[in-house]
Amino acid sequence: MFRKKDIFFKTLEDMADLIMETTERFLAAVGSDIPDPSAFSKEMKEYEHRGDQFAHLIITELNKTFITPIEREDILELTKLLDDVLDGIEAVASRFDMYHVKKPDGNIRKFADCLNRSAVEIKSAIYLLGQKKLLAIQTHCVKLNELENEGDDLLRESVKTLFLNVKDPIELIKLKEIYERLEQTTDSCEDVANTLQSIIMRNS
Repeated sequence: MFRKKDIFFKTLEDMADLIMETTERFLAAVGSDIPDPSAFSKEMKEYEHRGDQFAHLIITELNKTFITPIEREDILELTKLLDDVLDGIEAVASRFDMYHVKKPDGNIRKFADCLNRSAVEIKSAIYLLGQKKLLAIQTHCVKLNELENEGDDLLRESVKTLFLNVKDPIELIKLKEIYERLEQTTDSCEDVANTLQSIIMRNS
């Protein structure tokens, strides 16, 4: 059993593991056709719901704990931002259902790959936080910033290609929103990195 003071790091690690699991599933799903977008949306909702449960556990423990391993505001902020990543992926999957998207295109797959690589960096960083290896986290924060820049570039190229090749205005609107929500989720990954960097500065 983890001691009480370790519950925060353990649950943050659980959230990072869940983000890894979610992005892997998302990447696998968009690698081919999605025959039942409604079922896929529900599956992603389950991942997001598990994230909410972890977030609720952390908030409950914060309300019961006087001394925390790092500032409670930092724990709360990290929890919120990790949850935002899961929320972002679920929001994209819900659009597949709402807009009847059954054939994810190459741009969606590139975003999914970017998010999956971001999840690898988040997981590594959060585990280092639990081990109190703060300075080692910096490498992963830099990589997350690079991946967010990759997401920005991908959005620009995706939208540019979209307006060149897609003539159906309804289809264009649907895909543009999906691209933008995917890019916002890479922003959420970078937000995790920014908060981790703040924690490093305050605790090194």
